[in-house]
Parts: sequence; C-alpha cells; structure tokens
Amino acid sequence: MSTISEAVGKNLDLSINEPLKELVYKAFRKTIILGDIPAGQRINEKEFSEVMNISRTPIRYALQKLVEEGLVDHVRGVGIIVRGISLNDANEIYAIRKSLDVLATITAMKEMSSEDFEELKTLLEETDRLNEANEIDQVLQKFSDFNELIYEKSKMLRLKSIVMKLREYLVYFRDISIRSKDRRDKALKEHWMIYKCMMNQEEEQLELLITEHLSYSQTFILKEMEKHLNEPTK
Repeated sequence: MSTISEAVGKNLDLSINEPLKELVYKAFRKTIILGDIPAGQRINEKEFSEVMNISRTPIRYALQKLVEEGLVDHVRGVGIIVRGISLNDANEIYAIRKSLDVLATITAMKEMSSEDFEELKTLLEETDRLNEANEIDQVLQKFSDFNELIYEKSKMLRLKSIVMKLREYLVYFRDISIRSKDRRDKALKEHWMIYKCMMNQEEEQLELLITEHLSYSQTFILKEMEKHLNEPTK
C-alpha cells in the first residue's frame, strides 16, 4: 500500500452512514490537515483508486473540494499537489479567530436575555457532568455547542459562517488538545469564566479571557504541527 493510501485509509471510516464521496473527502481532508501527507506530495488519483478499491468518481469529487478549499492545488501537467496547512496559516487563522470570537461574544452578551444566559449555564452544567464521567467525545461536542450558541445569539450570521469555516481547519488538533483530563478541566473552567463575564457585562475582562483561551489552544496546536513537520518520512 502506498504511503498516501495508508495514511488516508486510517481516517476513512466506511461504517459511517454517509455518501462514499463525503467519507473520502473527509478522510483526505483530515489526513492533509494533520500533516500526514507532506506539502508538495502529489496525489495519484488512479493509484489511490486501485489500492483502495474505490471508484475514481468519489475520489475526483473529494479532490475537487480540496482544491476549492485551498488544501491542494491542481497543477496543469502535474496533477493534484498537496498544500496543507503551514505554521503561518495556523497563526493567521488564530489571529482572525481571536478578533472575531471577541466581537461575537461581546455582541452576544449585549443581545442575550436572562433565558439565553440560563440556557448557556445549563449547557455548562451538563458539560461538567459529562467531564466528570469522562465522556470525552460528548464533552468536545458540548464545547462546540457552547461556541455555536454564542455565535447564534450574536445574530451575526456572516461572522458565524466565517468563524465556523476557520475552526474546521484545526478541529482535529483541537480535539487532541483537550482530550487530556487536565486540559479539559482547564478549558471548562475558562468557559465558566467567559459565561460569568458575559453575565456581568465585563467587556474588557471578556476580551482578555477569550484571547488567553485561544492563545493556549494556538500554542498547543503549533507544537503538534511542528511535531508532524519534524517526524521522519516513512
């Protein structure tokens, strides 16, 4: 099995009830974002199809979506070349996210009703319970729900769309970063602090908290990316 087929195959879960083309796309996407296919590597559609015993149609669909997303390039006369996500890309994504998350949270804070704050509190209490039960995947989902609820309450639909797209690029690293109990505990504490600042309408403190929260995640993710970059090619 070729290196690319082996790497993508590890992330291809055919047991999930989704169209094959979407599963192939998500597997390629995750593999590229994690850096398991090095930048500059050529993806041979025909070879991948033969090795994985998958029709070329879903593979072609997946690669076209990756071209549109900027994770690969279609070079005339050469084929599909991996671009991946560089350390500079990650830094840029986080710089944008910090600004947009601050804007969304402060805007939501000013728009939210007492019922909205109660909904946010209930979500955090449920996250506490799941965290104590060590239900890791559900905790990760609740963290996403917390952010999405704030974006929704900000009533800034375009901002939500932009932020969610940026988050997608680093979601795999984010999941790694809070799988340890210590980091989950810290992240949950940070979410409670953000909630309390929103309740008290503490705009300046809220900006500091969000920036610090995302900076910690940024530091972890950059270290993980550097590990992948420094791993010897097999």
